[in-house]
Amino acid sequence: MTAPLRRWLAPVAAVFAALAILAGPAIPALAAPSTPKPSGHEEDDEPKLITDVIEAANRDYTQAKAKLDKSKKRQLQLAQEVKLAEQELEALAPQISEMAAQSYRTGRIGPIAVLLESGAPDSFVERATALDQLNMINARKLGEVNDAKERAEQAKIAVDAEIREQQKQTAIMAKKKHDAEKSLALVGGEGFTGGLVNATSPVARIAPGRGSDGDWPPESCSENDPTTSGCITSRTLHAYKETKKAGFHRFVGCYRPGGPWEHPKGRACDWSLQNSGFAPWHNNDTRMYGNNLAAFLIRNADRLGIYYVIWNRQIWFPATGWKSYSGPSNHTDHVHMSLL
Repeated sequence: MTAPLRRWLAPVAAVFAALAILAGPAIPALAAPSTPKPSGHEEDDEPKLITDVIEAANRDYTQAKAKLDKSKKRQLQLAQEVKLAEQELEALAPQISEMAAQSYRTGRIGPIAVLLESGAPDSFVERATALDQLNMINARKLGEVNDAKERAEQAKIAVDAEIREQQKQTAIMAKKKHDAEKSLALVGGEGFTGGLVNATSPVARIAPGRGSDGDWPPESCSENDPTTSGCITSRTLHAYKETKKAGFHRFVGCYRPGGPWEHPKGRACDWSLQNSGFAPWHNNDTRMYGNNLAAFLIRNADRLGIYYVIWNRQIWFPATGWKSYSGPSNHTDHVHMSLL
């Protein structure tokens, strides 16, 4: 291939190379979201219900899905632009090759030589006009090639940016969905709580006596029970104080003699839904109080040394989560807390 032909075809080759790169990145598959902080989540003093968090997660999922769809639509538009640019280049390539071949056959004649070869004024003008037209054609064709090349390169950059945005939105959606499902499952699910439970709970101080590897050595009854005349373990007393500190001030009883379980060992407390005595939950206030109390104990189980929690016909163990419970009491009138 001659030098003139190489010079003409170099921009074309560069564009085709750019277009070849465009075919590389695959469009990621649609995945689930969570992200930028969702709108309507401004900090305030009112705790949000778990249903509010789930609703916000679903709203964010919808918004992220819309952005994802917009990104995919934009990718299709860019792909079409790249295809049009490629078609333009294919159409220009024969013209450029023909011009290069003509230049090769006639030889490279400089502007001065073209003008000096004219033997008459009319011939001089004709040659000058032809030279000007040739220069204009060459400049236009070269400009078209370079413009197509630039469009292809810019489209490649835009496609890459859209792919990154799509991947980002996919990750957001996945996290949101995961967090919402995990938060809901931890407190027993919407059916169990009726959605009447705060999305977050206060963070309890870690109980003293926890081993360096996170275990909880056995404790004996050594502290005066603030709810009865009996005694409780230091770990139970700590959990009692932290639960009170978290805002749960209704009636509670801990030590109880007799029986095989944790009460006579000073390792359990029953948190009533009432200000005095025990009565089953019968409205949103008492149900939400029990839900929030159970949620506080569960969310702080590792910090307090919780063994299990019983509430509203369900029992929760750290290793298994919530299970159906049918014992001597259905625990619809109080939240039971047992410590390791």
